Amino acid sequence: MKAQLLHLNNNLTHSFNARRDNTPQYHNIWHYHEELELIYFAEGSGTQFIGDSVRRFESGDITLVGSNLPHYWLFDEIYLREDNPQVADIRVLHFKENFWGNEFTNLPENKNIKDLIRISKRGIALSKASKVEIIAHIDAILDSSGTTRIIHLLQILTSIATEEQHDLLTSTGFTIQSQDQDADRMRIAMHYIGENYRDQIRLQELASLTGMTPNSFCRYFKSQIGKTLFQFLIEMRVKTACNLLLENKQTIKQICFESGFQNFSSFHKYFKNITGTTPLNYQKSKT
Repeated sequence: MKAQLLHLNNNLTHSFNARRDNTPQYHNIWHYHEELELIYFAEGSGTQFIGDSVRRFESGDITLVGSNLPHYWLFDEIYLREDNPQVADIRVLHFKENFWGNEFTNLPENKNIKDLIRISKRGIALSKASKVEIIAHIDAILDSSGTTRIIHLLQILTSIATEEQHDLLTSTGFTIQSQDQDADRMRIAMHYIGENYRDQIRLQELASLTGMTPNSFCRYFKSQIGKTLFQFLIEMRVKTACNLLLENKQTIKQICFESGFQNFSSFHKYFKNITGTTPLNYQKSKT
């Protein structure tokens, strides 16, 4: 995918960046950067787009995003309203792969961290088991200075690297395309899709927003993401349905329409095509 390249501010007093945000708009853009990103949503929820992965994020979630992997967090409306009914709390670390030097990264004792950096290019959702420890280290980094910050980051990466199994986000076939000057085009498209995928996507309107004809946009979209717009939307809706089924707060029929399908038969058909099972059986197998 093509996305907006962000150049993060370099602080001469620190080898990596750490910050705390209360403004979701900073993350509400389809972008990528050289630095790895570890993001902790102490308070916040919505839909996350990482590479070709689409899933819900909730308060308490932590995600590791690899170098140059496009990503975008679309926060729920309650966090975006001007009257601020709900304030987000986002804690973020940005660090380069070799910020502590190639010699340190290549030490035999650090092989697990080097491997983690490699697989982070697919994005990693952290397990519940490691969250408490990692949150403590993130907060310690925000409150500390000097070498202590590096020690805490090293402990975070060691903890993630030693997890028995990683929840990788992007598909095995996803590749990071070289980025170019029309990055705005994909950013606009992804924002529109993220805002409207639960409703009827109007191809003419989407193509017009990107300055293309419908046919040209469809060819462009497939060349960048490796899927047709229709395939991408179906997968987004099915993944949304999977998350709603796990929450178990609505009936399956309600989930069908909430996830963007226009009728129940299409919902069952595409859900089974992608997951290999029915919505009901999927829900039962996960509870």
